[in-house]
Amino acid sequence: MARFLIPAILLLISVPSVAAEFRVTSPVLKENGRIDSQQVYSGFGCTGANISPELHWEGAPAETKSFAVTVFDPDAPGSGWWHWLIFDIPASEHQLAADSGNLKSGPAPKLGVQSPTDFGQPGYGGPCPPAGDKPHRYFFSVYALRVEHLPVKPDSPGAVVALSLNQNALKKAQIVSVYGR
Repeated sequence: MARFLIPAILLLISVPSVAAEFRVTSPVLKENGRIDSQQVYSGFGCTGANISPELHWEGAPAETKSFAVTVFDPDAPGSGWWHWLIFDIPASEHQLAADSGNLKSGPAPKLGVQSPTDFGQPGYGGPCPPAGDKPHRYFFSVYALRVEHLPVKPDSPGAVVALSLNQNALKKAQIVSVYGR
């Protein structure tokens, strides 16, 4: 009996524990999928509805004190383009409803701080790459943070917010989708 018990105990000890994977999902965004016109910017020649997508996340580390969400286009001319930055989202929240990036009617202003995008104002600004350019990649990222409040001002530019996010991130999850015109 003992000779069967020892291998069973060793098997239990050697099985690594599986930590939950931090991940983000969306009913309207798919990995490497094309972004719908509902999420596309309205302006600069683009005629989308400029509605920020519904996002859900799960599997954050237990020590998470807040979340942040960003949308970044690394393919934009220059050094890329910040389309959305919202941070200081309480750790009790695990989703953003569609149109949360709308400062006039969306619920997110009650949930966190939205700093200015490269469009020059806070709130969601959807994809709008130059006409005829190759399709651009849009990184919809959720950060699980070790701090309740990022040590940045609400009007900080995207690069400053991104630096603070990377310094305070416990985990990051993302969906990369594409759009071209």
